[in-house]
Amino acid sequence: MNQFETDQNSKKYTYAVYILQALSIVVLFTALIGIIINYIKDEDVEGTWLQSHFIWQKNTFWYGLLWTLLGVMTTFLLVGYAVLGIAMIWLIYRVAKGWIYLVDGKELYREQ
Repeated sequence: MNQFETDQNSKKYTYAVYILQALSIVVLFTALIGIIINYIKDEDVEGTWLQSHFIWQKNTFWYGLLWTLLGVMTTFLLVGYAVLGIAMIWLIYRVAKGWIYLVDGKELYREQ
């Protein structure tokens, strides 16, 4: 398989993870499937422009999980509902930005 085919194949997985993250708003376990794909396919994107998307997706998952857990744990204080709402808006933003950059063929940021 040549480099172009490898990149195209990796790009399909990157799209799939964004879709799974977006679906997690309704069906929570899809985000778990997405993060598993990220870790399995990590080596395939190493050193490519898609690596920034995988990092973005992993950060979206882990920080999203953190804020969701904090929101659920504080719902009895009622502030948890606000935390959950903000976390959902943040997730939508992250998926939308990542998807747009992927369609445009752009990295999200450069590693320093």
